[in-house]
Amino acid sequence: MSDDGRLVGYYTLTQDSIDAEDIPTELIRQLNLPRYDRIGATLLGRLARDLTCKGQGLGELLLLDALKRALAMSRDIASAAVVVDAKDNKAHNFYQDFGFISFPNSKKRLFLPMVTIERLFPPAS
Repeated sequence: MSDDGRLVGYYTLTQDSIDAEDIPTELIRQLNLPRYDRIGATLLGRLARDLTCKGQGLGELLLLDALKRALAMSRDIASAAVVVDAKDNKAHNFYQDFGFISFPNSKKRLFLPMVTIERLFPPAS
């Protein structure tokens, strides 16, 4: 919310799953992902901010908040990654800058392993 009460950004999170065949085998081993046909994931279905906030870092803050919430949810509902479907090349690059990995067979779908997200938000001491 802005100072005047306007909604200036939002995101949505839902449960999803990834076809294990869409992830390279060496990455499954490296990330210690479960060996199932489908792997539980969290879909970041939409992340948007008002154009009046462009360049103020709101998109980055929303993404970090979404990742933190996804991590918290993954402790109760199994989720091995956060998945996004980038709407265009600019969005694709935005997510890649945060470490998201492109699915080999998709130009717009990316994921960020939950183990990577855990490193962003270490448990409080």
